[in-house]
Amino acid sequence: MTADNTGRRLDDDDYPAYTMGRAAEMLGTTPAFLRALGEHRLITPLRSEGGHRRYSRYQLRIAARARELVDRGTPVEATCRIVILEDQLEEAQRLNEQYRRAAETAGSAGPPTAA
Repeated sequence: MTADNTGRRLDDDDYPAYTMGRAAEMLGTTPAFLRALGEHRLITPLRSEGGHRRYSRYQLRIAARARELVDRGTPVEATCRIVILEDQLEEAQRLNEQYRRAAETAGSAGPPTAA
């Protein structure tokens, strides 16, 4: 079983994650590639009750981007740094958009009127 972010314990069948072998197959790579990404702290696999590594869909998306860069000749260590920075930039842009929309919504209400 693996704990989710609410602390609830999950059985392997309940968790939407893939085993290392299945994840590697889906990416068209080897388990060694996924282990290398873990060594560079790009993705940290979840652990099932049996101790098997399991990867979420988000982790597979990150690994797929890393695979693209490695296929172009970028070393794994540099690839991990690039993908982490890209992910941070994407998150920052998402937050900026949320704050911008919130500010526009607050601004459209108009200034408070004095009685």
